Amino acid sequence: MNILMIILAVVGGAFLSMQAAINGKLGSNVGVFRSAFLTFSVGALVTALLIFFFEPKHAVTLLDVPKWQLLGALCGVPYIVIMVLAVQRIGAAVATVAVIFGQLAMSMLIDNFGWLGNEAIHFSGTRLGAVVCLGIALFFIYSSNKANAKPVENIAN
Repeated sequence: MNILMIILAVVGGAFLSMQAAINGKLGSNVGVFRSAFLTFSVGALVTALLIFFFEPKHAVTLLDVPKWQLLGALCGVPYIVIMVLAVQRIGAAVATVAVIFGQLAMSMLIDNFGWLGNEAIHFSGTRLGAVVCLGIALFFIYSSNKANAKPVENIAN
């Protein structure tokens, strides 16, 4: 089951990269905040339909959770806005690896200290190595952007 969850997480990551690239283009056409608004509006509508059809018993208790847990919804706003801006300027690959670097660093802090009600998983040399490797990957991908930047015909135009 853990392997399946890893595979699903990788697929989810692929969707985030596609979303970032699409939203970057959308943001350059309609503006950063309109792009974010559209993303969240469509996402909220689709999620509401999923709740209605697949978890109707949870629809009534949706807000009956500790109020601090509702703050998770706000965490997506800076991500979308930043990615709409970043993809336009540094490309989808660099922006995505930078996001993953930020996610990895924050998730390791959350794990290490058991923040936000999570079980503590202590920091180790292996985890440090993973952060360093990802930092090196970010450096190389960003460096290759500067060396290989050129306009490309886009079939979606």
